[in-house]
Amino acid sequence: MDELINFELPVNRSSIIKVIGVGGGGSNAVNHMYHLGIKDVNFVICNTDAQALSNSPVPLRVQLGASLTEGRGAGNKPDVGKQAAIESLDEIKDALSANTRMVFITAGMGGGTGTGAAPIIAKASKDMGILTVGIVTIPFKNEGPRRITQALDGIAEMENYVDSLLVINNEKIREMYGDLKVSEAFSKADDVLAIAAKGIAEIITVHGFINVDFADVHTVMSNSGVAIMGSATAEGENRAIQAIQNAITSPLLNDNDIKGARNILVNITSGSEEVTMDEIGQIIDFVQECSGVNADLIWGNGIDSALGRKICVTIIATGFASNSIPEVYARKREINRVNLSEAGTPSNVSKSVFEVKDKSGQEKAPGNQRALEFEVTSSDKWLHEVSKGKSQVDMNRASQRVNMIKKAQERMKEIAGTSSNAGDI
Repeated sequence: MDELINFELPVNRSSIIKVIGVGGGGSNAVNHMYHLGIKDVNFVICNTDAQALSNSPVPLRVQLGASLTEGRGAGNKPDVGKQAAIESLDEIKDALSANTRMVFITAGMGGGTGTGAAPIIAKASKDMGILTVGIVTIPFKNEGPRRITQALDGIAEMENYVDSLLVINNEKIREMYGDLKVSEAFSKADDVLAIAAKGIAEIITVHGFINVDFADVHTVMSNSGVAIMGSATAEGENRAIQAIQNAITSPLLNDNDIKGARNILVNITSGSEEVTMDEIGQIIDFVQECSGVNADLIWGNGIDSALGRKICVTIIATGFASNSIPEVYARKREINRVNLSEAGTPSNVSKSVFEVKDKSGQEKAPGNQRALEFEVTSSDKWLHEVSKGKSQVDMNRASQRVNMIKKAQERMKEIAGTSSNAGDI
């Protein structure tokens, strides 16, 4: 399989930006980007599937876990993908070592190789001091709950090792293009990944009168958490406002709301009909109105003759928590729900609190018991609601309620003990 590993790139072709596709979904997206010809970017694909690697047009290919998987893929098992990446870590680092300052790691989460290997590759990149951006997808719902669960687990792991993470939900594609054939739907997912990587990379590589350079991108994306990104083109009399509105509200990029962003980067590219200062002012004013006064904003202007009379606006907003991604937030709520089996059933909790008796079996200290009754009863009622699915809460609130009941139990035992001792004297 030596022909699958080719790290000897001519020096004059080496770019500071590399886009790495991991697994089947990530590799397909990078193959698509390679054909698009994103400017001044080197592409790498990493996969456990030897046949998929050999069919790729991308020159730089790394077979992951050749000994572990024997080129047959990860079998939809993220642990296998993880171990395969660990086995091939030296080859991965070799691919990253040549003049690399920024890496995009793209993967379709939910399978074996992308889900398991992408976080390992991200960690290696970050440890090398490279600005590391993850661009990943959540599967279509019809791919099944197991893949979606694995995808969300993989995203949580990926978040630990990247500077910035963009998450694209494939289900948005189904909502927008439900009549597409299956192959066309997955191709559309590749398009979205390509738009995201191309939009960010060409902010750096396409130059204009006011350039956004690597240092600006580093400022916005370094250690920035979840990022949201949109890009759109428009032409005509109101092209500036139309382009920025469409970029911010792109349904394929999770209906972005940039309110609360810490850093925002805006790149405005025009063709033969150059953008005017008034149009730039309209775009920047619109972004500031949407984001609030606390966001730091960097903007630049580029020229691309292929646009003709159109204008293209790309916006990247960073500094969001992972709960800004609806699917990830829902997953975290599911994980953090209180485990009622640990707290005891509501009836058992109520019974254990109020059955406080002395040595003779008689209930003691009813006055003090009633002093705690409202607090404990309200907690008991809340537990009933949770058990019936009427109330779903995070772990913090659940822990507070359970601790409240435990303290009440302890207090009632103290009261009973005091009363019992007094009777013995």
